[in-house]
Amino acid sequence: MQVIEVGGLLRELIVGLVAQGDAGEAEYYEALVGLALLELRRARRSQLKIPLPDESDRRLMNLCQAVMAAPSLEIPFEQHAQNAGASVRTLARLFKDSLGMGFAEWRRQVQLATAVAALIQGVAVSVIARELGYSPSSFSDMFRRELGVAPSQFSAT
Repeated sequence: MQVIEVGGLLRELIVGLVAQGDAGEAEYYEALVGLALLELRRARRSQLKIPLPDESDRRLMNLCQAVMAAPSLEIPFEQHAQNAGASVRTLARLFKDSLGMGFAEWRRQVQLATAVAALIQGVAVSVIARELGYSPSSFSDMFRRELGVAPSQFSAT
């Protein structure tokens, strides 16, 4: 999975494409699609790397889907393992073997992607931090350490 920063023009092009649908003028629709593709090529890619598991192990897939649906810090790994029907050790091994990173690092990448999306939408840093299970200061520290910029400055970069 790759995270792309969607700027104002690209966002409006997407909204326009969705609003027009198949009912619009074909030439205009094609022009919007062409411009949207140009904007996508120019869009800034994030440093975030969120590998997703293949579907060969449902336990790992179910855990990843659960974390992406609710990426807060509140659910311990042991509880995730129990919910998945696997031992902590087995699940930790699956993360390393299948995703190339440990659970904590993977969840942090999911949290950062969630935070970046919320920041771009204008959600306050303190709200994002609380929703992800952090205090505002610890969230800001983690965000700055991982992405090199404070969350309050992210959408301005």
